[in-house]
Amino acid sequence: MTHEIDRRGFLRCMAWAGTGAVWTVSGGLLSGCSLGAPAANKPAAPRTSDLSFVQISDSHIGFKGAANQDVTGTFGLAIDQINALGARPAFVMHTGDLTHTSTPEQFDTVKQMLGTIHAGGVFQVPGEHDAATGDDRAYLGVFGKGAVGNGYFSFEQHGVHFLALVNAVGTLGMGHLGKDQLDWIQKDLAGLSSDTPIVVFAHIPLYAMYPTWGWSTDDAVQALSMMKRFGAVTALNGHVHQVMSKVEGNVTFHTATSTAYPQPKPGEAANPGPVTVPAPQLHQVLGVTEVRYAAKKSQVAVIDTPLRP
Repeated sequence: MTHEIDRRGFLRCMAWAGTGAVWTVSGGLLSGCSLGAPAANKPAAPRTSDLSFVQISDSHIGFKGAANQDVTGTFGLAIDQINALGARPAFVMHTGDLTHTSTPEQFDTVKQMLGTIHAGGVFQVPGEHDAATGDDRAYLGVFGKGAVGNGYFSFEQHGVHFLALVNAVGTLGMGHLGKDQLDWIQKDLAGLSSDTPIVVFAHIPLYAMYPTWGWSTDDAVQALSMMKRFGAVTALNGHVHQVMSKVEGNVTFHTATSTAYPQPKPGEAANPGPVTVPAPQLHQVLGVTEVRYAAKKSQVAVIDTPLRP
């Protein structure tokens, strides 16, 4: 679907949307991942080239349960799907819960499998399952090179500024960034022009999706307030194992499916956790997310694709 839709229509269509939907935006419209929209009353800086990257999340290597008896196999299918893309992505970002209980063997398996991805780079942020011992020192020992604090960092590609944040380490259910990281975000963004497209990665959603289950970040408002001057901000998260999108002001939030197992929709169970579906349906509720940014048109498409066995 590539025609323009209004904000209400976007929210109606995307809430609990199935995989395989494509949304494009241009000219400052608030819609799915509108990371190329210019700031109000100010022309966007020229973009020199297009950008395509992929988000994967919640591989939970080491999980053993009825919801998926081969999480390594489905993670491998996701990687095969990425490697089969028509164009090599600029990078792949894993938004947390790489492992299920953060053992050395699980981290080694993930590292080896991520090393088979054909992309310009592979990045990751930790989830709470990657800090099962109470901290993420084991995670940082494998994936922490070049990161700050407990694993956060930033980078730029094709005129887009990316923030990779950590909000799932040392928390009591709900996401938390902490003062050190908030101070770092402020410094990191200080020198950027307000027409710079911003993309934020984090494991737990950066808005109050469902605080009853901890599907929220308690100090996200402070972080997002530092981004109000930017024309459009896109927050890509994992953790909830399902596609859900929301637009608030200049921020578009989008969560990805898992490569391991689904979770219930908010309020449809007493607690979150693995949901077992009939075996033939499992691949349809798992998947990968591809984001395509057309620089010249400031146009973005977000594609959530189920796994293909």
